[in-house]
Amino acid sequence: MTKEKIQKHKEKIDRMSREEMCSMWRFSPTGHPYFVIGTELNEYFEKRFKELGGFSHAISKKIGW
Repeated sequence: MTKEKIQKHKEKIDRMSREEMCSMWRFSPTGHPYFVIGTELNEYFEKRFKELGGFSHAISKKIGW
């Protein structure tokens, strides 16, 4: 992935709400670039997700399974 594409993904992550991030974490297909462990995007997503507070019981119930 090019540096430009990585930057665009980071900008998208920055615009995501906590609930959107929780939903993406729960429902994204295997191999989604934000969840490939050890990649720059995964580390960026995890850092932002933790900053926003990660999962809560309320969000988990709201987005369902």
